[in-house]
Amino acid sequence: MPVRPRISFARQVLILQVGVVVVVAVLGYGLVAWMLDGRLRDQYGQRALTVARSVAVDPQIAAAVAAGDPAGLVQDRAERVRVRTGALFVVVTDNRGLRLSHPNPLELGRHVSTDPSDALAGREVVRVERGTLGLSARGKVPLYGPGGRILGEVSVGFDARAIDRELGHVLREMSLFVAGAVLLGVVASAAIGRRLKRQTLGLEPYELVELVHEREAVLHGVGEGVVAVDTAGRIAVCNDEASRLLGVAPERGAPAGDLAARGALRDVLTGRRDAANLFVTAGERVLVVNRREVRRHRRDLGAVITLRDRTDLETLARELDSVSTLFDALRAQRHEYANRLHTLSGLLQLGHSEEAADYVGTLMEDAARRAPAPDNLPDPLSDPYLRAFLSAKSAVAAEKGVRLDIGAGSYVPGRVADALDVTTVVGNLVDNAVEAARLGRRRPARVEVELLGDGRDLHATVTDSGDGLPDGLRDAVFDDGVSTRDTAAGRSRGLGLGLARRTARARGGDVTFVDAGTGGPEGCGAVAVARLPGVLGAEAVR
Repeated sequence: MPVRPRISFARQVLILQVGVVVVVAVLGYGLVAWMLDGRLRDQYGQRALTVARSVAVDPQIAAAVAAGDPAGLVQDRAERVRVRTGALFVVVTDNRGLRLSHPNPLELGRHVSTDPSDALAGREVVRVERGTLGLSARGKVPLYGPGGRILGEVSVGFDARAIDRELGHVLREMSLFVAGAVLLGVVASAAIGRRLKRQTLGLEPYELVELVHEREAVLHGVGEGVVAVDTAGRIAVCNDEASRLLGVAPERGAPAGDLAARGALRDVLTGRRDAANLFVTAGERVLVVNRREVRRHRRDLGAVITLRDRTDLETLARELDSVSTLFDALRAQRHEYANRLHTLSGLLQLGHSEEAADYVGTLMEDAARRAPAPDNLPDPLSDPYLRAFLSAKSAVAAEKGVRLDIGAGSYVPGRVADALDVTTVVGNLVDNAVEAARLGRRRPARVEVELLGDGRDLHATVTDSGDGLPDGLRDAVFDDGVSTRDTAAGRSRGLGLGLARRTARARGGDVTFVDAGTGGPEGCGAVAVARLPGVLGAEAVR
């Protein structure tokens, strides 16, 4: 188990960000100060050089230097320039480096304190040097006389303390900016830390790692399909079981509606419909779907949809219903035959042989009328499976008070090669028609099934005497959960027709209602037509 850190991750991030901001600010401040100091020194040096050049081109100063300056003209004019420009000093020398002007008169006639050789050699110089007046940024230029002869040098300097004062003033202003930037960085770092904490729901990184590991173990270890969608309806999680049940392997971030075709399941995935143990179909599977919205700290995080496979259970339930119905029918017939045998036995015991014979004849006529239709036709169905299947359906329908007939135009010469698809499609259509006829107002209640083999294809038409389909439900009844009957508690409704259509379409066929039930002169209800390609054996092809 990971060791819990002493300092939370959000606080670590805050400390790191504040440290980075402070270091960057200090380095930036130092770099700017260094560059600004160099720039100011260069500016002051250039200013000194400019003043020195202006003094050097003064013809009166050049003439006075050439004459040895007996009247002190050089000192007077140099001091005027110094006062006007604010320079620390303006020094003019002869070609030997002896001062002819200086702010301190006691320095006149003495050799300059710094090396004048560059200027006396005809080169201009800009330097920061220390002289008799202290550290200064100075510029030195040669003083030319007639004919280009070098008479001496002119040296002008500005006090370095003035450079420091200006630099200090600029740095103080910049310090306020740097302090504001650091403060802003601290505030921004604190805001980022709070947002990070909100985004991670207050969880630490090690907790997120544990959560991811636990989620992977749970999602891929459970036997149910799990699909998680975010608030925008995009897929966040789809475990292996959900991919298997839905028959797709979606990518993270794909729209949730892409997982299923139009119908109840797609409405649940997209959030247009709530689901609590809702039965839907996905392909040939029957699924139980639940949808739960997820919220944390009053924040909507999306929804989780769980899928449970109930295909086998639903098939067993349908088979159990059929067995139960057949059992009830046999039990009713047992009572009926027992009553008839008791009546016949009583007539014989009382010696009424003629009445007994008439009674037997009546029973035979009734049996002929009630016999399943396939036995009354000239062998239109050669497949024993179809005959047994329709005979069983006929018995179940009779128990519900509905007569099931086989259409006179039925003819299927081949054997059934795919009994499961035939049971799914034809069985659901017949069950739906029997219920419609039983609940309809027309009497007698009847259902007619007409089967026709065309090569290896099987065509089925199922007509009932019910009240027909309500307006607008001719196509909608094939959607999951849509039923013309009330949903009984604990049972799934509105799945059979959708399953029948999907099964037929999976083979390249289809199931449709060609007539929704208009109550025509023959009193017919809805008419369903199914086409199942390739369900008959090869012997059906002539």
